[in-house]
Amino acid sequence: MAAAKQLFSTKGFHQTAMSELASQAMISTGQIYRLFANKSDIIVAIVQDDTIQRIEVMNAIARDVDARKIEVLEAIRLILLSSIEHGDEALSFEILAEGHRSEAVAQTIGQLCEAYREVLRGFALRVNTAMAEEAQKAAEELLLACMFGLGHRALSRSKLSDQETARRSADMIYAALRQDSEAG
Repeated sequence: MAAAKQLFSTKGFHQTAMSELASQAMISTGQIYRLFANKSDIIVAIVQDDTIQRIEVMNAIARDVDARKIEVLEAIRLILLSSIEHGDEALSFEILAEGHRSEAVAQTIGQLCEAYREVLRGFALRVNTAMAEEAQKAAEELLLACMFGLGHRALSRSKLSDQETARRSADMIYAALRQDSEAG
């Protein structure tokens, strides 16, 4: 999968031949086909692996909040910063594009976003325990959109550092989540 990540990022998903992937991974093409039916299956495995790792990090941050090692505002900043610093924008764009072409990839991305939403809902509720159900759904979407958007800001020529972007974004999100969910 590491070879696939590198090649898909630099050459593109459709421009990478299985033989190239085998050579980069130092295995036979046949071995790849024993592990994966096609390149879309490789994308699915990459997305699943990445999601598991990111959710583990987010759950560790949540445990630190619950243990009062860090404040929830700092937790939100850390989550946003991890999205910014991930550094795999090209691969991410390739995966999202393949999600529009492959139903299997799209379903995997959708299912894994549900796992993100569950964790993100927990952070929103740590900020505002009185949040109504609809407000919780909106908070999940806001946080998920911020994670995705900030993770793809490399080409935006940002005028703020990664740290400052994460800090200011977390401040705004935290303030929005603290507002009375029944207002407006």
